[in-house]
Amino acid sequence: MSEPHYKRVLIKLSGEALQGDQSYGISPASLQGFAAEICEIQKTGVEVAIVIGGGNIFRGVAGSTAGMDRASADYMGMLATVINALALQDAIEKQGVATRVQTALEIKEVAEPYIRRRAMRHLEKGRVVIFGAGTGNPYFTTDTAAALRAMECRSQVILKATNVDGVYDADPELVPDARRYDRLTYIDVLSKNLRVMDSTAVSLCMDNELPIIVFDLNRPGNMKRVIFGQELGTWIGPE
Repeated sequence: MSEPHYKRVLIKLSGEALQGDQSYGISPASLQGFAAEICEIQKTGVEVAIVIGGGNIFRGVAGSTAGMDRASADYMGMLATVINALALQDAIEKQGVATRVQTALEIKEVAEPYIRRRAMRHLEKGRVVIFGAGTGNPYFTTDTAAALRAMECRSQVILKATNVDGVYDADPELVPDARRYDRLTYIDVLSKNLRVMDSTAVSLCMDNELPIIVFDLNRPGNMKRVIFGQELGTWIGPE
């Protein structure tokens, strides 16, 4: 296809994706690679929003499992997502694309507070918008934040970037003959407990018929291929 299939997209990017081959932190090579792909997409006229996780720095669930108060651990995880958002903003802007970071927690010295109408205006002006700090509430994941922000900003699809090429009926790294799904309904995901996104995020998408495409992030160019209508990974939507 010569024209993008979607005009406005929300990309859900995990924090772990930024660490590359490292066991922790941010890999400059991975960061620059993702920034280059995002810039290439933006220059085709597609409006790009991003929700980024913080698992490469701190996971709230892991902290609570180790004995920390769950709410405190989740707030720490939110701050980790802001670190990743600022790093990605810097990498994108170094490639010549205007970018704004908006956070659900107010950190006005480094980012704008999340304001829905302002975020939409940034998108209309061709700026990449990165949403940090999740929903701003403990006990909610960045998957739920992605679903919420996508609907608030009227994105046409959530692009869930992962380390595998779609959704499988079992972990393909543990089960060699695991079967990949090409298409699923929201009910399939929930009833089979496929763990693509958490159940709250999937339910939000189901209630508003917002499709999710799960694809392999590690193959360069896949983001653009999906946005331009190429059938990759697994499509999740209504029946």
